[in-house]
Amino acid sequence: MGATKSRSKGRNAREADENRNGDSRLKRKVYERELAKLHGELVKLQLWVVEKGLKVCVVFEGRDGAGKGGVIKAITERVSPRVFRVVALPAPTEREKSQMYIQRYIQHLPAAGEIVIFDRSWYNRAGVERVMEFCSMDTVKRFLEMAPPVEKAFTEEAGIILLKYWLEVSPDEQTRRLEERINDPRKIWKLSPMDLKSYSRWYDYSRARDDMFKATDTPWAPWYVVRSDDKRRARLNTIAHLLSQIRYKELPRDKPVLPKRDKPDGYVEPNYPFKYAPELTWPSG
Repeated sequence: MGATKSRSKGRNAREADENRNGDSRLKRKVYERELAKLHGELVKLQLWVVEKGLKVCVVFEGRDGAGKGGVIKAITERVSPRVFRVVALPAPTEREKSQMYIQRYIQHLPAAGEIVIFDRSWYNRAGVERVMEFCSMDTVKRFLEMAPPVEKAFTEEAGIILLKYWLEVSPDEQTRRLEERINDPRKIWKLSPMDLKSYSRWYDYSRARDDMFKATDTPWAPWYVVRSDDKRRARLNTIAHLLSQIRYKELPRDKPVLPKRDKPDGYVEPNYPFKYAPELTWPSG
């Protein structure tokens, strides 16, 4: 009974969260219909990227609870993970700490025919590392000076299409989402001790964001801000914008036709004691 109530509470909170957009709400059916259209376009983009050997890198940054994971899932759920590759690096090892800072990220940059999505990126240095005092302000300033020329090399020398997104969530909405993580057993894993510490430093993050934009919002690698209080709209807006930033066309393809299956040619199903998963009785509605 307790689990049922918890699921019901979580479902109601999720519905309220996903419908939120000030006075206007995006209904689930509308969202799913539009998302399906965008998924079709992402498949066209995928085929184009592979055919033309494009290299695309998409960076997602934002405060905890801004909805980065949901946007990334919406982008990748209908495409090939061999083309759309998600990179979410853990804390650096002792060996990686001794390397040049950008080194651990460079190895994940896209090769021809790949779209790499960073769920947080080298901008950790300008954000969480600065706010949580994992590095000195001199180190942060040096990073902000070096990031633009390094990204220029990515785009001009390596030919990478680099897209950088910042998901902007309001203080009240962030609070609501983090409290939901505390109360929903399905989401508690999303809330780390680091999230709790960083939650109290809203304005430190604001200052870090402002400095980051001022230093690294360049013509060759601009920042795009996505307002994410309404998760559904944020997902649709991000995908639509991403598609608009890459010139692609639908490649001509013949509609596949399933071939005939081979004949049994004497094959007999084995009398083997297969271990089947139990078929339980589930509610019909």
